[in-house]
Amino acid sequence: MSVPRLVIAAPSSGSGKTTVATGLMAAFAARGLAVSPHKAGPDYIDPGYHALATGRVGRNLDAYLCGPELIAPLFAHGAQGCDLAVVEGVMGLYDGAAGQGELASTAQVAKLLRAPVVLVVDASSQSRSVAALVHGFASWDTGVRIGGVILNKVASDRHEALLREALEESGVPVLGVLRRAAQVETPSRHLGLVPVAERGAAAVAAVAAMGAQVSAGCDLDALMALARSAGALPGGGWSPAEALSLSTHDHPSRSAERRGDDGNAARRRPVVAVAGGPAFTFSYAEHAELLDAAGAEVVTFDPLRDERLPDGTRGLVIGGGFPEVYAGELGANESLRKEIAELALGGAPVAAECAGLLYLCRELDGTPMCGVLDASARMSERLTLGYRDAVAVGDSVLAVAGTRMRGHEFHRTVLEPGAGSAPAWGIVAPARRVEGFVQQGVHASYLHTHWASKPGVARRFTERCRTS
Repeated sequence: MSVPRLVIAAPSSGSGKTTVATGLMAAFAARGLAVSPHKAGPDYIDPGYHALATGRVGRNLDAYLCGPELIAPLFAHGAQGCDLAVVEGVMGLYDGAAGQGELASTAQVAKLLRAPVVLVVDASSQSRSVAALVHGFASWDTGVRIGGVILNKVASDRHEALLREALEESGVPVLGVLRRAAQVETPSRHLGLVPVAERGAAAVAAVAAMGAQVSAGCDLDALMALARSAGALPGGGWSPAEALSLSTHDHPSRSAERRGDDGNAARRRPVVAVAGGPAFTFSYAEHAELLDAAGAEVVTFDPLRDERLPDGTRGLVIGGGFPEVYAGELGANESLRKEIAELALGGAPVAAECAGLLYLCRELDGTPMCGVLDASARMSERLTLGYRDAVAVGDSVLAVAGTRMRGHEFHRTVLEPGAGSAPAWGIVAPARRVEGFVQQGVHASYLHTHWASKPGVARRFTERCRTS
């Protein structure tokens, strides 16, 4: 597969990667190109802005969660049929999973994709030193090709001239210069940027401003030429159907799948309701694709607005988001809370991650939630953040005991108790502990996982929905 592609990286967080990456996506989309948006790492929020800029689903490329071997196939899956792909990096270019070398770094993703890197540099407090900075990043790893630099937060024409003069000695071309612009800034809170789904027209305006700023300040033709210099990727794209067929994780027999539980030639597609809307914005696109390929009918609902679950719901997936921001509205939707509790307590499969875990609790900061789990949650000043290695403690609707998965934890809440009598996961690294809940058909945990790494999870969940 050969799709023109760029990786947008920076020396550190806060340099302007999201502004530049989103702006490039919007600017090239405005030229009529089909742009495929990607984000290195586990972040859910940036892909929402990418999707707004391109009109396509934003996809994550996380070598820790999925393994390095899936980065190129997942990229090819998302970029199929596109004219250009833009990958926004994570943290600093060479920063990855703690203590794991280059694993999950932007640099590793760039090498796996054989893609040139554009380095976004916050030039607000330097002039000639920028050349030493760029030279150091360009020479640190010869496997990473830095094809150009975009200077951000440049103060004046004089400042720009000094920066360009210094960079002439580095041999890395300047492909763009951006001044400070308040209209492209996006508001933040306790877990990062405010998601697109919560901002409405303001997010649309911000993305449009990013596109206009990048279009005016960057050499789009040179950037496109750099993107076209990326070589072909070996192998094909990831396929949810093929991933399921290759999975041996709780794999049902082919004859049973064809025959169906009652001997019919075809089996009904069980409805799996997936929480969405402003309170539950965190999900990986591949989860719904795997559920669909496994035979589920995936239907999205909004717990803030919908008073009932979708008709015929047999299973429920509640991902991450910000229930703490919408606790009052979630609590006020009593009819939906009661229906979810009845579904869960009746044994239906329910998969809940982070925000979904909180929503299933008895209460969140004193506001009543669904009451499925005998636990209470509250906001905390402490940020819990990082990759986790986990193993399934017992059998559940997602996995058999002993199944190993990697996940990511990111929250400012505390759950009491933190685990039920049957925990969801045993965390084996970085520190040993148990967490989460497995009860009847419920699997609830703080851990965000990427099902592409274990496609059998979707198959097992769908089968439980079909037979429960």
